[in-house]
Amino acid sequence: MNFKPVRTYDQYINAHLQLQQLQEEGIRAYLQDEYSVTVAPQFSNAIGGIKLMVDTLQLETAKQILDKIDEEYRNSVACPRCGANAIERELKMNAPTNWFTAIFSWLMGSYAVAPEQQYKCTKCGHEMKDLPPAPENN
Repeated sequence: MNFKPVRTYDQYINAHLQLQQLQEEGIRAYLQDEYSVTVAPQFSNAIGGIKLMVDTLQLETAKQILDKIDEEYRNSVACPRCGANAIERELKMNAPTNWFTAIFSWLMGSYAVAPEQQYKCTKCGHEMKDLPPAPENN
């Protein structure tokens, strides 16, 4: 069997939750580099985070399942500012924070920076680092 990464994570909790959801659907999957990132989180960017590895024969099915789970969750939470259920995930690249960093990076030929994940309401433009909690069912 060949396995390919379908998603990466910085925290093991989210990685385990989605691994379990895939396994419940009969998808063969495992987590790679989980222990390295958990023990030494400062190396997460260097090793690419915790990778959710899926059998290549089930890769497309796994992507569809994960996308559906994400969409259902995003539709269940509301924007704290306007109340709309229109929150989307986006990646935001960080620019150099000062002139010294920008010049040094330009001289060295690269500026290795990881994109930062954030969420944005497509209705009002409100940006959030984390999703708001889902409403409790009473």
